[in-house]
Amino acid sequence: MDKIIKRIHELREKLNKYNYEYYVLDNPTVPDSDYDRLMQELINLEREYPCYNSDDSPTQRVGGQVLDQFKKVEHEIPMLSLGNAFNDEDMKDFDKRVKEVVKNPRYMAELKIDGLACSLHYRNGRLYRAATRGDGVIGEEITHNVKTIRSVPLRLKKDIDIEVRGEIFMSKRTFESLNEKRAKDQLALFANPRNAAAGSVRQLDSSVAASRNLDLFLYSVPNAENLGFTSHSESLDYLDKIGLKTNRERKLCKSMNEVLDYIKTWTDKRNNLPYDIDGIVIKVDDLDKQDELGFTVKTPKWAIAFKFPAEEVSTTLKDITFTVGRTGSITPNAELEPVKVAGTTVSRATLHNEEFITLRDIRVGDRVIIRKAGDIIPEVVKPIVDERTGDEAPFKMVEDCPVCGETLERKESEADYYCVNEDCPRRLMEGLIHYASRNAMNIDGLGEKIIEQLFNEKLITSIPDIYRLTKEDLLRLERFGDKSSENLIKAINKTKDNSFDRLLFGLGIRHVGSKVANLIASKFKVVDQLMEATIDELTAINEIGEKIASSIVDYFNDEDNINMINELKELGLNMEYEVDEDIIEAEAFTEKTFVLTGTLEELKRKEAKAIIERLGGKVTGSVSKKTDVLVAGKEAGSKLDKAVKLGIEVWDEVTFLEKIKPYV
Repeated sequence: MDKIIKRIHELREKLNKYNYEYYVLDNPTVPDSDYDRLMQELINLEREYPCYNSDDSPTQRVGGQVLDQFKKVEHEIPMLSLGNAFNDEDMKDFDKRVKEVVKNPRYMAELKIDGLACSLHYRNGRLYRAATRGDGVIGEEITHNVKTIRSVPLRLKKDIDIEVRGEIFMSKRTFESLNEKRAKDQLALFANPRNAAAGSVRQLDSSVAASRNLDLFLYSVPNAENLGFTSHSESLDYLDKIGLKTNRERKLCKSMNEVLDYIKTWTDKRNNLPYDIDGIVIKVDDLDKQDELGFTVKTPKWAIAFKFPAEEVSTTLKDITFTVGRTGSITPNAELEPVKVAGTTVSRATLHNEEFITLRDIRVGDRVIIRKAGDIIPEVVKPIVDERTGDEAPFKMVEDCPVCGETLERKESEADYYCVNEDCPRRLMEGLIHYASRNAMNIDGLGEKIIEQLFNEKLITSIPDIYRLTKEDLLRLERFGDKSSENLIKAINKTKDNSFDRLLFGLGIRHVGSKVANLIASKFKVVDQLMEATIDELTAINEIGEKIASSIVDYFNDEDNINMINELKELGLNMEYEVDEDIIEAEAFTEKTFVLTGTLEELKRKEAKAIIERLGGKVTGSVSKKTDVLVAGKEAGSKLDKAVKLGIEVWDEVTFLEKIKPYV
């Protein structure tokens, strides 16, 4: 039996080594036939001796695990998106903002892989969880599929706990082969490698992902300071050493001019790469400086994504149609002769508003230039006037709502026209779509098509109607079975417990985005207090101007809106801003920023962090002018030196334990 165990371990070591050489180093040392022979031997041994099976065996990559559904995963550190830059001036402005805080910054420039962002967690060196980015706070667990990606080690070269983040993608060659096969099988083709990769990762059956030959580059260690790193570049080099795959085309730049040269180089060379990139990511390299620069609500101030110039193509504008938004805004849209741009077929594009069209003299029948702004949103750039035949029809803005027929109104200070009929069917439907959306109430399974179906069947016409839906209502509809009906009702009921800020955003009050909703809800705590708020009380909140304040006051002065809020209360929805119930107001901790360094003897660092946060404090990884207290254990190093230099209060472990004693 010892001989069997020894052979299994030997095979695993060899196969892991060959995997790393082939998929990470791109330097295979054995022929495919040898690799396949060893893999089959290991599969046979594990099948014959299942007691020796292991989650980190190379055999786990072949797929076969099938899930009932994806589990939700909360990211301990949010996966924020990046701000965008589109030209050299934008980049110089970013550099200027950084230099207001950081002298002589160094920047790490990296290729922006066009794929699906994900997070990998390793415990004691073993992959135990992988998740999608989702909305940045909540993602979906995709461990069963990520295990099939051969460039992802199931076991690291060091037995450490670490979270790493990166981009799952599909190579151009794999994409072409996949679409060739789908064409032969008479299946719909994927639009581009990004869509193919995203679709592959979100398969419940891991054998599908295994067959798609996905790949992954890692680009971030979110808690790098806690692991002792002082720079982003140092953390990436470390990932290489422990067997993780990073993109080697990165460059550490000493100035913005070097960054711009790097951008120009890869703008010209990007089509020669074996995978798609949609820009360049630039990050301040020094982790302490990143901490000093900080974040906005949505993006880090120390990083930016340069987006490549959008691909432009020409096509024919066949018609201009109009859509109605949830606030009643009327948007003109271009109906186009289908044309391929940036990897996808486009047949529709936004024309923004009347002023946008008239300034450019865009006419129905024109040949027009279109592009994808930021490679995502199709837009019409301009007409090709030289190609006009004389049959083109000048644009005329509609006077009535295209859905309900109500006369449109335009406010003096705005470019948009509005349908003022609050009972307009399309306005109602768009409001419901917004309410159920990810950033609002996040009702899993209640997407746009389902809402349209329910609305057309007159099962929902208002927000409270969503919570009156029954399983029996859904079973009468096409595409709804017993399980799907039950799941949707569960998902709806689950959102009754959402924090009030999500509900406030979901109500669709004009000018109230998710950030504003959170600011207001955290200030007023409960809906009843907000309903009584005055414009002066609202504008006293930082970042809330008179326009937003007036909109909120007007909303809660409307009797129909008050009645709807009362209905939602009766249906059991939470009307309070949810803060952690365990948070205790402790004067020494509340709203203060802490850094932990060195070795604590009585507590693990994770435990100390949890206690600080429970007492209302915040823990960051590096010392800066914004740090209030440094908790220094044994063998505290450079962080202690820096704290002393900056005059920051320092507690040893005994002091820390004394401070928390009344609360734990």
